[in-house]
Amino acid sequence: MARIVVVGAGMGAMAAAARLAVAGHRVVVHERTGTYGGALGRVERDGFAFDTGPGLLPLPAVHRDLFVKTGKEPLERCVELVQVDPCAHHVFADGTEVSLPNASRSGVVSALDEALGAGVGRRWGDFLVRAREAWDRTRRPLLEEPLWPDWSVLAEREPYPAVPHRRLLRTRRAATVAETGAWELRDPRLAALLESHALAYGLDPRVAPASAAVLPYMEHAFGMWYVRGGLRELARAVYERCLARRVEFVFESEVVRVLEKDGRAAGVELADGGAAEADFVVAGVAPGALRAGLPERAGGEVAPQRGMPGRLTVLLALRGGRPAGVAHRTVVHPADRAGELEAVFDAAPGASFAPTVTVLRPDDPALVPDSGHEAVTLSAVVPAGDDRAEERVAAMLTAAERAVPGLRERVLWQEVRTPADVEAATGAAGGAVPAPALAAAGGRLLHPANSTALPGLFTVGGWSHPGGGLPHAGMSGALVAGLIVEGPEFRGSQ
Repeated sequence: MARIVVVGAGMGAMAAAARLAVAGHRVVVHERTGTYGGALGRVERDGFAFDTGPGLLPLPAVHRDLFVKTGKEPLERCVELVQVDPCAHHVFADGTEVSLPNASRSGVVSALDEALGAGVGRRWGDFLVRAREAWDRTRRPLLEEPLWPDWSVLAEREPYPAVPHRRLLRTRRAATVAETGAWELRDPRLAALLESHALAYGLDPRVAPASAAVLPYMEHAFGMWYVRGGLRELARAVYERCLARRVEFVFESEVVRVLEKDGRAAGVELADGGAAEADFVVAGVAPGALRAGLPERAGGEVAPQRGMPGRLTVLLALRGGRPAGVAHRTVVHPADRAGELEAVFDAAPGASFAPTVTVLRPDDPALVPDSGHEAVTLSAVVPAGDDRAEERVAAMLTAAERAVPGLRERVLWQEVRTPADVEAATGAAGGAVPAPALAAAGGRLLHPANSTALPGLFTVGGWSHPGGGLPHAGMSGALVAGLIVEGPEFRGSQ
């Protein structure tokens, strides 16, 4: 039985802790804040409750696997999972709207044809077929296996089978999300639909590789799910599973340094001057979150992601109940997409900020004091470290009123979660949110391996392989547990 210290109580860290405890190790989690869950925070006030992080769960099979592998009680006995239908309602800049069914390619094609015109849906359906090929090519190396030592193969090879495009006497293939939308989808609304999936993960469609096609594919193939009571309930369930497996949690216990002895990790130093000895250390924190820092990575390894944007979230307590039939999730697309990208990714001083806004309206009595009120969450991507919250919130409310008429008149109160709040909760500099790992793009969107240059030290969570997002966090926990239990020969789940 090894002594294992886990730094941080985020979702990836807790997934690793539960799996390691089941394998017979003694696991102690040190969390610098007073609670668990990392980005899956919660605000409760006047009978209202809000998630402050992700509001929907893609690819629930990852967490189902976690609960199967760590105990007899499956995930569905610990939380109530609800498949969201429609998966999303989209409001486009020209005023057209469409509701897309959950996990139904044929249903999505039909809905797009009916709302946007004959043939439009078929182009999106053909794109999803190509996206599936990219998914099949990258699923295992990017999600289910430790990062390959020869990871540059993933960096150089574009797995998306782009359609040849004739332009200026040359035949070219789309290399970015924006080019895929312009050359293959050939409709500004379909392009906006595609780009919104990249933007939701903090990716700039102008430079994000075409392999980002796997992001809308995951949603359409596996569906989007809601956890009754809010996604914070998922964090609670994972935390309680850890406790049931005798994982020890020490809250308000900040780790400042990884201790080294005889050339390997030997424990951690705490901010109060104490220390915790360990045979292995698992760091589930963002780069720079440890004041003393993690050891420098060896030459040739993937560098941590830099320059990722943050998210601005507005929690709205509304008078008046939720109307029947409204979508759980609505995405409102702006007229000036180029201006939004300049404002977010180029930090252009004069760029207008009419953002893509995601509006969440859960049909969940647990989130409101009574049926005469509604809890609504707005979110948009903003530059990391952004300090223009008042201006940004006003733009978000204006956009959201296209989906929720009379929104401002219904507001009882609002709370705003800025990138600074994200930084305080997660330790990520500027409140940046990590993107999922993607192939191609010269390796810019790969993440450092879970093993490090210091033997006995591993990293887990969104800032290490396989990157950001709730499913990816769960996968990182499985990979770290496998590397510790089975050793460096571990090659992932079969």
